[in-house]
Amino acid sequence: MKRVRTNEMTVNSRKCSKKQDESDETHQFPILPLDLILEILLKVPGRSLARFIIVSKQWLSIIRGKDFTKLYLTQSSTRPRLLFTSVYRNLGQSKLFLQSCSQQDPSSAHHRLNVSMHTNHLFGFTPPVRGLICGQTDTIVMIGNPSTGQFLTLPRVKTKRRGLLSLFGYDPVNDVYKVLCMTVLRGHPNRGSRYVSEEHQVFTLGAKQKWRRIECKYRHLPPPYTKGLCINGILYYYAWIQNEGSLISFDLNSEDFNVIKLPQDIPFLVNYNGKIALTRQYSKLGPLYLWILEDARKQEWSKVSIVVPSWTELAGNIFFNFRGTHSTGELIFAPVREIKPVYLISYDLKEDNAKQVEVGGGLVAGQNPSLIVYLNHVESPMFLSK
Repeated sequence: MKRVRTNEMTVNSRKCSKKQDESDETHQFPILPLDLILEILLKVPGRSLARFIIVSKQWLSIIRGKDFTKLYLTQSSTRPRLLFTSVYRNLGQSKLFLQSCSQQDPSSAHHRLNVSMHTNHLFGFTPPVRGLICGQTDTIVMIGNPSTGQFLTLPRVKTKRRGLLSLFGYDPVNDVYKVLCMTVLRGHPNRGSRYVSEEHQVFTLGAKQKWRRIECKYRHLPPPYTKGLCINGILYYYAWIQNEGSLISFDLNSEDFNVIKLPQDIPFLVNYNGKIALTRQYSKLGPLYLWILEDARKQEWSKVSIVVPSWTELAGNIFFNFRGTHSTGELIFAPVREIKPVYLISYDLKEDNAKQVEVGGGLVAGQNPSLIVYLNHVESPMFLSK
C-alpha cells in the first residue's frame, strides 16, 4: 500500500506540475494588457527581441507579426543609427564586423556582430534598407538583419555566367523587400567592353520564394563596385551604356528599368536629404561639388558647391569621403581607412559649423582594415524565414 501511495503522489505531482505550466502559459502573461505588452516590446533592442519570442506564444505571435514590425520600424526611424562594416584579415582568415551605434550620440553603447568568413568568400554588402542588408559572393546571396544577428542564405542563383552583381531595395507599395541580380558573360569587364549585364533576376523576400527572370531593354553594365541606393521604392545605380556613364533606375513595384542621363560622368551616389546626388570622392583641397537629381522623369539636376570650414584642422592628412546627410540635414564625412580613435566630420549647413564626432565602442582593427559607414540605419525586429 505504501508503494502504491507513493506512485499516486508522483502521478498527482506531475499532474499539478503540468497544470501549473499550463496556468503559467495561459494566465500569467495575458493578465498584462496588450497595449502594455506592445509598449514594453517597442522599447526593447532588436537583439533582445529575438530571445523574447520564447516567453510565450502570445509574445511570439506579436513579435513576428507584420503590424508589430511596422510599429517598431516607425519608432526606430525616429532614432536612426550609424552602421559600420569593418573587415579584419589575418592569417588566411577574415572576419566581418557589423557594428551600430546611435547616430545622435556615436560615443554611446555599440551593438557588434561578428561574421566569420573565408578569405576567398568575402561578402560585399549593400547599404542597409529599413534595417536589413544584402550580401553577395560568387553565386551566393544572403540577407542579414544586424539587429537580431540573423542571416538567411537565398536559393543559389542559377546562371551559366561567372560575373554576378546583387542590389537590394524595398517596395513600399507591396510592403516587400526585393533583390535585383544581374549576371555578365565574363567576370567583371571594364568600361568600353562589349559585355553587358544579362539574365536579370528578381527575388522577393518571403517564404518559398524563387528567383524570377525579368526583361531589361537597356543594354547596360554596372561596374563591380556598384552598391546602389534605394529611395522611395526606386533602386538607383550607376552603369555604363556602351562607353558612357548613366544612372539606371529600377522601379521595385513595376520592375521596370529606366535610364537617366548624367550631367557629368560621376559614379558615386549618395542620399542627399532624401534625393539622389552624385559626388566625387572628397578631397581635402577645394570645395565639394554635388549634382542633385531634382526630377527623375524630367531628368532635371541642380548643382551645389560646399566648402567645409576648417577642413584641414579637422581632417589633417586623413582622407574622408562624403557619405550623405544625417537625418537632421547635417553632412557627414567618414574616413576612407580605419583610424584611432575613429571619428567622423559633421557639417551643419545652416549654422555653417563643422566639427569632429568621435565614435566610441572600440571599432575592430586588423591587417589592412577597411571601414565603411552607412547613415540612417534603423533597428528592425524582422524575422527572416525561408
